[in-house]
Amino acid sequence: MKIYALPFMLLFAISVSGWENDFETAKQKATAQHKLILLEFSGSDWCVPCIRFRKEILETKEFTGFADTSLVLLNSDFPRLKKNQLSKTQQEKNEKLADLYNPTGIFPMTILLDADGKKLKVWEGYPDLNSSEFISQINQYRNARN
Repeated sequence: MKIYALPFMLLFAISVSGWENDFETAKQKATAQHKLILLEFSGSDWCVPCIRFRKEILETKEFTGFADTSLVLLNSDFPRLKKNQLSKTQQEKNEKLADLYNPTGIFPMTILLDADGKKLKVWEGYPDLNSSEFISQINQYRNARN
């Protein structure tokens, strides 16, 4: 049984690579690299729109290429399955972020922030956009700040 879990765990590790899970680290990187922060609230193992958003937009080559040069990615995940539970420390960090930015518990919720944590744009639920349109919306805020 453990043999079957290994490919899933590797896939999960790959899918979240490049994403920060600490808000302070994300803000420091955004300041140092002159980037905006894209904060994603997700339920990675239960929220169908979250999974769809990740597959159809956030994991596309177009978006990942854009994000590498333009954004600091921050994930605040709230998995439900026992096998996917986060450490207590990470759960506390995610709860603090939710209290600050997602107190009503909308999933997915994606927020574009400046390096100080100020909200610039909020997408509640699955954004009915393709990756190009999503990038275009982010660029409106990036271009306005330059």
